[in-house]
Amino acid sequence: MKLFNTLTRQKEEFNPEKPDRVGLYCCGPTVYNYAHIGNLRTYVFEDLLRRVLEFNGYVVNHVMNITDVGHLTSDADEGEDKMKKGAEREKKTVWEIAEHYSQAFLEDMDRLNLLKPHWKPKATDHIQEMIGQIQKLEANGFTYVGENGNVYCDTSKFEDYGKLAQLDKQPFRGGEAGARIEVDENKKNPHDFVLWFVESKHGDQEMQWDPAKWGAPWGRGFPGWHIECSAMSVRYLGEQFDIHCGGIDHIPVHHTNEIAQAEGATGKKPWVKIWMHGNFLVLKEGAKMAKAEGNFLTLRRLVEEGYDPLDYRYFCLQSHYRKELAFDWEGLTAARTGLRRLKEKVLALGDSEESLAENYMGPFTEAVSDDLNVAQGLAIAWELVDDAEVPDADKLATIKKMDTVLGLKLNEPIEFELPPQITQWILERNEARELKDWKKADKIREKIEASGKWMVKDGPGGTEVRPN
Repeated sequence: MKLFNTLTRQKEEFNPEKPDRVGLYCCGPTVYNYAHIGNLRTYVFEDLLRRVLEFNGYVVNHVMNITDVGHLTSDADEGEDKMKKGAEREKKTVWEIAEHYSQAFLEDMDRLNLLKPHWKPKATDHIQEMIGQIQKLEANGFTYVGENGNVYCDTSKFEDYGKLAQLDKQPFRGGEAGARIEVDENKKNPHDFVLWFVESKHGDQEMQWDPAKWGAPWGRGFPGWHIECSAMSVRYLGEQFDIHCGGIDHIPVHHTNEIAQAEGATGKKPWVKIWMHGNFLVLKEGAKMAKAEGNFLTLRRLVEEGYDPLDYRYFCLQSHYRKELAFDWEGLTAARTGLRRLKEKVLALGDSEESLAENYMGPFTEAVSDDLNVAQGLAIAWELVDDAEVPDADKLATIKKMDTVLGLKLNEPIEFELPPQITQWILERNEARELKDWKKADKIREKIEASGKWMVKDGPGGTEVRPN
């Protein structure tokens, strides 16, 4: 396998620390709102990475954190706490917000057929590990306490600080917005960042802990965002591991600071062998999709518009993870059509399986193992199902093997996830038809079909609704 390493800016032959075993850490969601489809594109890429690793025979230990405290509206120590902001928006506690949106995110993962991480640690369950890592940084001379009581990481003490983002060499495209540094009079250096918040403008944060419980002298407060991932990854994967993933917006601040913390605390380099980052999903006019800008779409919205979540997965598979992907409804509709056609061809192959078609399996394996060129792998799958020279039983065996990477459920019947309102109308229409209230049944049909997104058919089991 070859993977592109952000740290070296080149594709490298993948050689894990332990033969046949891979430690994989993926930055998870901050659970203050629904994930938007730009966020979800990153998780599709990380799912493909894990699937390709397992396809190549590796045993993967996959960790994805849940950030439920400490993430401010800027990646630097700037802005409001996202969890607090979400709680105020919905007039709930931060704990209620965290639970609701954690469950919503896991539902999105299931809908997109993303493999479940082996570990999903919550930040609030690992305060002890974070305090322990800060104590190690303190003992190694990498911290100081500001006049406000906050504990800071002194970035001037690291000879290679910023190596991931190449901060001293060139800016990294896509990260400029995340690299804003707030003017904080308590910081010794502009790039220093907070490890532990005590006396600050976030003093009314509901989620607070007393570090004295774990032998630390700082005041009651809460962790900075960056310490969460470095502490939890070390807890579950050890002081050195193979691959760390996230979006490219994490490069200049979050992942840069994670490296400083982990290597400063353990003294071991490199903390992570390979860093991988997914590019943005952008709108057709080129704007990045972001909650802060209010220009985002959720998976739930796509379902309401008549799309299956796997239509969006197929849409993502058509582009390489390191390229920007422009979203529009026409492109998603084309992806829906493509997936349905491919499924219909696979379902027409029957149930018998024979041998793998190696003249297709070989090129497919080569493509997906070359820095996850899954778009090429998908094209090869299409060539296979259209090849009249390959027996159907061999096609089916081969396409099912390919689908362990693609994750499109190609040999399963086509199903449609209906919005709750449509489901309710179907129940009402079936009841009207049982009562022979044809006028009401016709009115409900008109309501369902009014948007142009859905088509109603009457079948032996009652009302059937399909995307138009």
